[in-house]
Amino acid sequence: MEKDTQWPLWEIFIQANPGIPHKHVGSLHAADAEMALQNARDVYTRRNEGISIWVVEARFIKASSPEDAGSFFEPANDKVYRHPTFYKVPDGVKYL
Repeated sequence: MEKDTQWPLWEIFIQANPGIPHKHVGSLHAADAEMALQNARDVYTRRNEGISIWVVEARFIKASSPEDAGSFFEPANDKVYRHPTFYKVPDGVKYL
């Protein structure tokens, strides 16, 4: 059996402007978090696309399974008060 010699995979998130969420922009391999941050800056913000970068090692991300979508997300359907249609957004609120 061959030993895996590839560096860990890192997921990259960029915040484009203050007050808006970070957005997933891609992935890269790096030896550690500092290298991932520097490489993400070089690869994903060459044209001033962002003001903040997050790097997260992919092995630490836990995701729901598409097969479980019904049982996992269905309980939220009966909580209509959580839908944004019940709230009035004040004038002057940005990025909402």
